[in-house]
Amino acid sequence: MVAIKTLGLDHVVLRVTNIARACAWYRAVLGCKIERVLPSLGLTQLRAGASLIDLVDVRGSAGKPGGAAAGRKRRNMDHFCVQLGEFSEKKIIAHLKRRGIKPGSIARRYGALGHGPSMYLTDPDGNTVELKGPPEADQTERVPGAILPRKRRAKAPKRRSDAD
Repeated sequence: MVAIKTLGLDHVVLRVTNIARACAWYRAVLGCKIERVLPSLGLTQLRAGASLIDLVDVRGSAGKPGGAAAGRKRRNMDHFCVQLGEFSEKKIIAHLKRRGIKPGSIARRYGALGHGPSMYLTDPDGNTVELKGPPEADQTERVPGAILPRKRRAKAPKRRSDAD
C-alpha cells in the first residue's frame, strides 16, 4: 500500500510587498476571486480553479519569517502544497522516517478543499513542502478575525402585480 497518494497542487503561497496590488493583478489577469482573508496573518487567499493562490504581506506575521522582499538573491515563494488522497499520520510519518526525512508537526490548516490535516517538510534545497490531507467533516472557521466574503445572490426582479 502506498503511504502518499498525490492528487495535485493544493495551493501556492507568495510573499508580496503590496497585497492590494497583487490581488488586483491576480483578479484582473487570472480571474481569481478572494475566498478568505486573515488580517492577523497578513494573508489573502484567492481561488484559482480547484486551487488557491495565497498572498502574504512580507511585513506581516506570515511573511516576515521569509526575510526581505523578493529580489535577485531572495526567494518569493513561502511553500507549495500537495493535495493527498488520504492522510494517515502513522503511515506518512513511517514513510518519511524510512527515507531520513524529519516529519513536521501535524495541524489543521485551510487549503483549496477546506480545513484538514497538514504537515510541512523541507526538500533538499530548503524549499518548504506542505502535505495536505482531505477536508474534515467539520469546516467551522476557528481562526479569530477571519474574513470570509460570501457570494452575493442577485436580487430577483420585482414582479408586477395583476393590479398594475
